[in-house]
Amino acid sequence: MSTYNRHFVSDMQTIRERARDRMEQGAVIGDDQQTETVLALLDEALATEIICTLRYKNHYFTAEGVLAEAAKAEFLEHAREEQAHADQIAERITQLGGTPDLDPSTLIQRGHAKYGSAESLHEMIREDLEAERVAIQVYREMIRYIGDKDPTTRRMLEGILEQEEEHADDMAGLLEDGRIEAAAS
Repeated sequence: MSTYNRHFVSDMQTIRERARDRMEQGAVIGDDQQTETVLALLDEALATEIICTLRYKNHYFTAEGVLAEAAKAEFLEHAREEQAHADQIAERITQLGGTPDLDPSTLIQRGHAKYGSAESLHEMIREDLEAERVAIQVYREMIRYIGDKDPTTRRMLEGILEQEEEHADDMAGLLEDGRIEAAAS
């Protein structure tokens, strides 16, 4: 073994033994307790993304008024991206040996986002911005928790976080549009 490998890999025998242990789990090699915690966090994130998809779709279909077209385009784009996030998370749950919980009757209890009941365009945008800001905080905490223990999940979450930050900026930009603010008054 080269000098580099001796410093990089502490005990090749232990690594080989861990690799042979529970081979039916595929790529998952880690602490069972940590995996269970990550699965629980991902399940909450999955519920959140589904709720956000539905809320954005609702806003897309129900937004009205002269100023609604620009917001509707954002709502639809965000709904599609939130669904893609849900799909990524569900796939990762499966890769980690879990089963994605898609039970619609418990989404609100498991998710971090509210579905909402906004009626005006201004209320819809505020509701979506609040949900994005909650998601940003939760994803940041999840990423910190995972750290370097599960780089694949961390990278996935970092990519989702990046899009959630873009969504928040989009919603904030719509709120800054004085025409929408004036229409809300």
